[in-house]
Amino acid sequence: MGTDVRLLATAFDPAAELSRFTAAHAESGGVVSFLGQVRHGGGVELLELRHYAPLTLPGMDLLAMEATARWPLGGMLVIHRTGEMAPGEPIVLVAAAARHRRDAFMAAEFAMDHLKSESWFWKRERVDGAWRWIEPRDEDYADMERWA
Repeated sequence: MGTDVRLLATAFDPAAELSRFTAAHAESGGVVSFLGQVRHGGGVELLELRHYAPLTLPGMDLLAMEATARWPLGGMLVIHRTGEMAPGEPIVLVAAAARHRRDAFMAAEFAMDHLKSESWFWKRERVDGAWRWIEPRDEDYADMERWA
């Protein structure tokens, strides 16, 4: 079992990353992935993610370790971008490989729920030339509560 956790300041290719991950976990019966990208529309010109370096990558590593401790996984992939991103660019890729699909689904969902509500990132978007901060939604916190 292995985890691959990365924090990137540059763009990544989700299809290539998922292809590598899947090939590395050929013994797994299920590979589940989630790709978060900057959405088009709403006047969004840019999305920016800032982070606190001493906590971000170690926190992401702990999150992946917790997921692999909760479910019998063959592997876990967590890639997260920082910096400015344009609409259509990938922000986050989470993938979990497991013998059975349900474990992979649960682990990927667990990781994303944590990244959305208890992450080490500050997010803002530029709309019509003006920046505004984005806070987690009530739904994000409600999603987190089911893992307690």
